[in-house]
Amino acid sequence: MDIILVPGFWLDASSWKKVTPPLVAAGHRVLPLTLPGLEAINAPRAGIGLNDHIDAVVAVIDSIDTPVVLVGHSGGGAIIHGAVDARPNRVARAVYVDSGPLGEDGVINDGLATDGDDVPLPPWDSFEQTDLVDLNDELRAAFRKRAIPQPRGVASDRQNLSDERRYDVPATIIACQFPSAMLTEWIEAGHPFVAELARINDVEYMDLPTGHWPQFTKPLELGAAILDAVDR
Repeated sequence: MDIILVPGFWLDASSWKKVTPPLVAAGHRVLPLTLPGLEAINAPRAGIGLNDHIDAVVAVIDSIDTPVVLVGHSGGGAIIHGAVDARPNRVARAVYVDSGPLGEDGVINDGLATDGDDVPLPPWDSFEQTDLVDLNDELRAAFRKRAIPQPRGVASDRQNLSDERRYDVPATIIACQFPSAMLTEWIEAGHPFVAELARINDVEYMDLPTGHWPQFTKPLELGAAILDAVDR
């Protein structure tokens, strides 16, 4: 199986490095992506928006003859959902890592501080404590050293969806910050945060208790969880 890995904000393809060994060992082809504007700290980011990132994922899907698995971390969840909407018949499963599908007209996060066309990695004290579980000082320093500003448009552009066949693509939620039981409670309560997730016909949940960046805090466990999702 071809597994396309889409990183969250401030990260490039190399952020999946410690996650991929179990997938490769199982015989899968792993395709971690560096999205437009994330190639380097000094890469141009003007005019890059959410649809550009979705289109970059769709281009990879179109380059492969067989169905793929999409994996999206954090803001990457919105991106892979846009790709599922664009190619619902080409995606075997969508895996959301501490993230979920972003519905029509939603934004990933337009409250982040910007610097021109950039959204720099914020200071740690601006995050919730649940974000930072297991992200020790060494991991924080390594993350900040590798962090690349996110294109402003990706954070603030509205999601545009058009094909309801997206709801027929099986999904896996790997729950890190919040246990899956909380997510299902929100769905039952009709919480708008999970409205799009509630419309997907086939969803499975896995719990991987840690903070918002399991690719750094529990990479091997994350790789095993993705492998389990792919094997389904």
